[in-house]
Amino acid sequence: MFAIVTLGGKQFKVREKDELEVEKLDLEDGKNFKVTEVLLLAEDDGSMVKVGMPYVAGAHVECQTIEQGKGGKIRVFKFKAKKRYHKTQGHRQAFTLIKVLKISAVEKKAGAVKEEASVTESAPKAEKVVKAVKVAKAAAPKKAAPKAEKAPAKKAAKKAGK
Repeated sequence: MFAIVTLGGKQFKVREKDELEVEKLDLEDGKNFKVTEVLLLAEDDGSMVKVGMPYVAGAHVECQTIEQGKGGKIRVFKFKAKKRYHKTQGHRQAFTLIKVLKISAVEKKAGAVKEEASVTESAPKAEKVVKAVKVAKAAAPKKAAPKAEKAPAKKAAKKAGK
């Protein structure tokens, strides 16, 4: 099973036991936390796919922080020709290394509001929307063509004014 989650403003495809570097999180090393912003849940064989609108209801991914760190140094060199201007800067992006422990998909209760759609259900809805837009465009009234009588009247008025 895999999931697509949002962490630190970016989207990641995660599986159980994966380790990944994400933007720095304010958590201590060894702390467990849950990510509830799950955009998609799917089985590897494609038998089950749940797409959230925007998030899958009741789904969460349990993670553990392993360490905080900094990435490799990036050198930024600015230079302007013939102006004796040059500047070198360095940057190391802070990150948090996390490990995915468990991906959970809690089933909804019968009375819950529909928050997700399967891939097969969304395709017919999209076709209906496209057909409705085509019908609306066809039913829209066309603009009337300009009248031909106005042009000769303006020319006659100009000649009389001279």
